[in-house]
Amino acid sequence: MINLTKLFSAQKPNQPTTSDELLSEGEEAKDLSSSLASNYETFKKTFQDSIDFTQSYIKVGGQNGFACYLDSMIDSKQLAEKIVEPLGNSIKEQENITDQASFNEFRETYFTSIPYEFVSKEHDAVWYLLSGYILLVVEGVNVALALKVFDIQFRGITEPSTQTIIRGPKDSFTESMETNVSLIRRRIKNPHLRFESSIIGKDSQTTVVIGYIDGITNSKLIEEIRKRINKIDTSYILDSGNIDEFITDKSLTVFPLLYNTERPDSACANLLEGKVIIIVDGSPFVLVAPVVFTDFFQSSEDYYQPFVMGSFIRFIRYISFMIALIFPSLYVAISTFHHELLPTPLLISVQAQREGVPFPAVVEILLMEFTFEVLREAGVRMPRAVGQTVSIVGALVIGQAAVEAGLVSNVLVIVVAFTAIASFVSPIYNFSISTRLLRFVVILCAAVFGLFGVLVFLVVMVIHLASLRSFGVAYLAPVAPLIMEDQTDVFIRFPTWANKKRPTYLNPKGPYRQKTNQSPSPPTKGEDS
Repeated sequence: MINLTKLFSAQKPNQPTTSDELLSEGEEAKDLSSSLASNYETFKKTFQDSIDFTQSYIKVGGQNGFACYLDSMIDSKQLAEKIVEPLGNSIKEQENITDQASFNEFRETYFTSIPYEFVSKEHDAVWYLLSGYILLVVEGVNVALALKVFDIQFRGITEPSTQTIIRGPKDSFTESMETNVSLIRRRIKNPHLRFESSIIGKDSQTTVVIGYIDGITNSKLIEEIRKRINKIDTSYILDSGNIDEFITDKSLTVFPLLYNTERPDSACANLLEGKVIIIVDGSPFVLVAPVVFTDFFQSSEDYYQPFVMGSFIRFIRYISFMIALIFPSLYVAISTFHHELLPTPLLISVQAQREGVPFPAVVEILLMEFTFEVLREAGVRMPRAVGQTVSIVGALVIGQAAVEAGLVSNVLVIVVAFTAIASFVSPIYNFSISTRLLRFVVILCAAVFGLFGVLVFLVVMVIHLASLRSFGVAYLAPVAPLIMEDQTDVFIRFPTWANKKRPTYLNPKGPYRQKTNQSPSPPTKGEDS
């Protein structure tokens, strides 16, 4: 007969949930005492005058004990219903607790459905208090029972703010680890989906989780990411961005070597490709590794609409990237060194507009680019209600005033505005920042060497990109090295039924994502139409 009590009882976590980082350097871990008074003074000394620390003597069963917890970390309703009331009932029964075994029997009787852990070390007990557990300590027993009544208010699930799409799911990750994991579980109902947790940060004690699908993701990739995360030794981790620079292959590059997303569907798609995700408690952005250059030109929406439309939009992104990168530098190079490249009527018009402008083309464009960057940053940092207005009105007013004052030409305002619009096409914000930064470099190259400088810059950039690795994967894969079977989802998106295999450069355990011969075709004779 099935024991329903055991079936529905709270299970102990199978991942490590404590951290020795609470210990000072050179300090040895201390065991809890069997003396109630000694343990009471230990916790009182640890938290001292913290206004949210509560500690009081109580009866646990028929024995003396005490409970302690942090008011700011627990749910008072759960405390009353799941802890205080059962403890009151236990006094009537006069339960006798002498060791961990009898303490566990007591727990099974009165706290069946509450997540728990028995702790025997002082620093472990402190960690559980800081994590939203209530600690029960009994006279004569050198272990404490930690019961989870954790409750912190988090932001609810809302629409993504940085990766918006028209067609597709509208939910996004939040600052709650449990919510983020559930958003992924809801989409991937695979028992081989694994989540492994670590505690990082001596002061912040932040939970960092890596997720992958066992049987799809390459084992060496999982081990490498696990090793790099476990090597992190820092005071705090407050966001997934703090993890980024600790685990990337090369920090001296402006190109992102990790992909971050606030979209659960994007994270799930990457998991199903054979990649690994990294979730940081308190951060709404999930990291994806490894990443390649072409990933930053893809959006979730590409896969939610017909492949022709998705491919067209993706092609626009590639063109927009080149415009955002080199369009201003082409203006500088042509207006300074290569007038012959312009048709005569256009050249006359451009030169006529520059009459009276006191600055050379390079100073002119750097001035306007810097002004646009200031306006863009101001629009991002200001309150949302006025930020967009400031950006648009500021750009129009300053641009018009600069032209009327004779500081810049009309054509330059058009070049800078078109470049700014093109930079917004990128679906990944931090990748667009890289483009904006490199744009200033290539402008200077064009000012000194003309089109030759632009060409040299592009060659050096491609060489640099080819040298980058993301967890051992070539950053330009599957273009360099060229992998023909992976070209079905790079510059254009093939139909879904044609994408039979997962990316070869990831070396997944399960190379096929779907069966072959699924292309739609007209019904043959004898089939129902």
